[in-house]
Amino acid sequence: MNRSDFTFPTAPTQATAATASNMSAARPALPAAFGGGSAGGGFSTAFRQVQSDVATFIANGGGDSSSGAELSADGAALRARLTASALGGSDATGAIEGPGDSAGGIDKELQQQFLASIRPYAEEAGQKLGVSPDIVAAHAALESGWGQRPLRNGTADANNLFGIKAGSSWQGDVAANVTTEYEHGAALKKVEKFRSYPDQASAFRDYATMLSSNPRYQKALNAGNDAHAFAQGLAQGGYATDPAYAQKLSKLAARVAKTDY
Repeated sequence: MNRSDFTFPTAPTQATAATASNMSAARPALPAAFGGGSAGGGFSTAFRQVQSDVATFIANGGGDSSSGAELSADGAALRARLTASALGGSDATGAIEGPGDSAGGIDKELQQQFLASIRPYAEEAGQKLGVSPDIVAAHAALESGWGQRPLRNGTADANNLFGIKAGSSWQGDVAANVTTEYEHGAALKKVEKFRSYPDQASAFRDYATMLSSNPRYQKALNAGNDAHAFAQGLAQGGYATDPAYAQKLSKLAARVAKTDY
């Protein structure tokens, strides 16, 4: 349930190959000059440019955004691809960093669009659970990275916004994905089977049914606007293995409650 950076094997038996492929796909492409060149001087030319960029970068404060240091076009493109790769590879709960936060995060406009798109489903689920729709929406945002890092069923979106795993009792479609699980305080990457839904409405309804019918999560029900009580109830019921899960969800719920969407 502790959904994380998703690489997307199409089936559990292909996990190793799919993960290796993802690692290759996530590796940013080198500037074109590194490919060699007909004159044979492409590599050395690019290497000298990188040296120059690094020297200028350090001389001007090593990362201070107010400095005059600028990367070359190739360097800027590489940095952008590295940043995108890092966002796609971070734990979903890291998505609580919003616009303006030092760690960066999902653009505010994208956050608002995501919240607006799931609002009707969050209201329906919240009513069934006795919880504010804002808290339900925050939980979906936390698990899916504001909808930007969805679970995949092959190439299709599994619409599983809450990272709900497919146990032996699940009769629907299944999506195998790589996720982060915490064991004895250590974060480990594992391939797990998750539930796959035809649409987001089905995901929210299954989420509400699962929480309301499972005795483990009774303490999370009827929390109203108390995000901390809801988050603690989920954590105590074993919804996720991340030891900081309740804190992250509470923090994000407080932000969502203040968002105009």
